[in-house]
Amino acid sequence: MQPLVSIIMPAYNGQKYIAQSIESVLAQTYTNFELLITDDRSTDQTIEIINRYMDQDARIDLAILPKNSGAGVARNNSIERAKGRYIAFLDSDDLWAVDKLEKQISFMIASNVALSFTGYQKFDDDKLLGVVTPPTYTTYKKLLNGNVIGCLTAVYDSHLIGKQYMPSIRKRQDMGMWLNILKKVPKAYSLPQNLAKYRVSVGMSSNKLEILKWQWRLYREVEKLPIFASIKHFLLYALNGYVKYKT
Repeated sequence: MQPLVSIIMPAYNGQKYIAQSIESVLAQTYTNFELLITDDRSTDQTIEIINRYMDQDARIDLAILPKNSGAGVARNNSIERAKGRYIAFLDSDDLWAVDKLEKQISFMIASNVALSFTGYQKFDDDKLLGVVTPPTYTTYKKLLNGNVIGCLTAVYDSHLIGKQYMPSIRKRQDMGMWLNILKKVPKAYSLPQNLAKYRVSVGMSSNKLEILKWQWRLYREVEKLPIFASIKHFLLYALNGYVKYKT
């Protein structure tokens, strides 16, 4: 039998795109999954849309946070409820190829991989943008210099490393989780295929300074790196990020 996959989806005011994201999950050729959505106190029609899909498919489950707490808290709520061996991540405006789970879970089982990731296509409402091709693998030290693991592509095996949660910071929580996993296993491995589509948000450029602030906090407050190590990794991260978003 196919091992159960728990798909972790945070939602906040996602009425414009969440139906597309849910549809990309329901279209998977790998069918033994649960889609665990946690709503972060949406004020639009997000919950009504989710409820309509729940009425159609028993594999979808919804929880609603008592107050707006951020994507990391929402994801952790879904991870707590997860029953699957494999924990996968998809945000409520991103998409998966129909065979994403089938290919990735087969790869992880065949190679006994604890954490895997894939390539993905960047896009907006009007056009396709660049393709992000991942390295063959990454390690804790490599990841400190640049997050090559797209959250929408990541899957980890809870039987090998236990349930892992995101640190309680507002941004960069996904990178914090990958770093924590890579303290337990030496490498995360990629399936070098384009199996997901990442929606580039309007206004992303204006948020880059905010992201850098949270990246610094990740080094100092979560990873507790010494000041000079933090400066080194921060500068390399900023350089790698510049190169990444120019391609």
